[in-house]
Amino acid sequence: MDLSLFTCLLVLSLAFANGANDVSKAIATLVGSGVADYRTAILWGTFWTTVGAGLSGLVATAMVKTFSQGLLAPGVASSSILATAVLAGAVLWVLVATRSGLPVSTTHALTGAIVGAGLIAFGTEGLLWEGIGKKILLPLILSPLLALMVSGLIHSLVRTLAARWEGTCLCVMPTARALVMIDTQGATRTLFQTAALGQPVVTVPAQCDRAGLKGLVVSLDSIHWCSSGLASLARGMNDAPKIAIMLLGSAVTTWSSGSFQAIALIGVAVAMGLGSYMAGRRVTQVLAENVTRMDHSEGLSANLTTSSLVFVSAVMGLPVSTTHVSSSSIIGIGLLNGLSSIRWPTVRDMVLAWVVTLPASALLAALAYHLFAKLV
Repeated sequence: MDLSLFTCLLVLSLAFANGANDVSKAIATLVGSGVADYRTAILWGTFWTTVGAGLSGLVATAMVKTFSQGLLAPGVASSSILATAVLAGAVLWVLVATRSGLPVSTTHALTGAIVGAGLIAFGTEGLLWEGIGKKILLPLILSPLLALMVSGLIHSLVRTLAARWEGTCLCVMPTARALVMIDTQGATRTLFQTAALGQPVVTVPAQCDRAGLKGLVVSLDSIHWCSSGLASLARGMNDAPKIAIMLLGSAVTTWSSGSFQAIALIGVAVAMGLGSYMAGRRVTQVLAENVTRMDHSEGLSANLTTSSLVFVSAVMGLPVSTTHVSSSSIIGIGLLNGLSSIRWPTVRDMVLAWVVTLPASALLAALAYHLFAKLV
């Protein structure tokens, strides 16, 4: 098989693995707090992930520059073998982690793979260690700590809102201008009164239910759905540009081609969507059920934290880990309920997977580079 074709297949495989592992980060709170079942939540996350990946071209420039130019020393002539080895190392590790139900960072896997294959190809002098530290490792280390703090602040606001706001229901009056309730003693009370027939009524959902009216209800659950969609959108925008790894070497020059960029992003978006839909349940179950119990407001707080931090990072071109942000948000919400509310064995396994990701993907990429160098 031609090496360039094999590289493209690896890119799509990485996008598929990313979707399977990362779709959980935006929808686990929907399932964990009882707002949605697994099938509905995964469909919701898949749709918005695909949309975000398709829109990622709007913010791709900074991310592409980070991964294609900010990690290798100037003057180092990268090759298609290097790109293929990096992709192979990242794909293998993310697939193994997904199969095990462990939420890991694709960004971490790519970074480790670049370092591992780069060391074999160029030695220590071929890598920009300062750039790797500042542009990759520092955001990845700080993002979990930031998520822990932000989730606490956001949850205090959401909890206050939940206590004071029942929601809003928009109903349409029937063919009468007033709706009157008669109690068991025969007394009457006007529930709604309007100036014209068929005029809309805005009130709390409980009033509409008592009056037998049906309409559009906006509640905390509605906001939770929106925050989940926004988190999935942000995740797609943040992760899809990491196809820049395919652009190492001679492929970098083709990124300026609009048609090439569009085809690449569409392919990655579709592959991420397929991975999310076909293989996203295993990791979702771990985050939704095995970390901590969540109610509606807690799940909403965790999702708002994830969506805001990941979206800002995507726009700024900072390759933060959606895995670290989302998982840390859920852990942070659990900590507000006390240490005993956290299932620490699950958290231990997750953190261990985060730590192992860099060396594991580096080793796999180094072995892949050694193998491809002999075969080509």
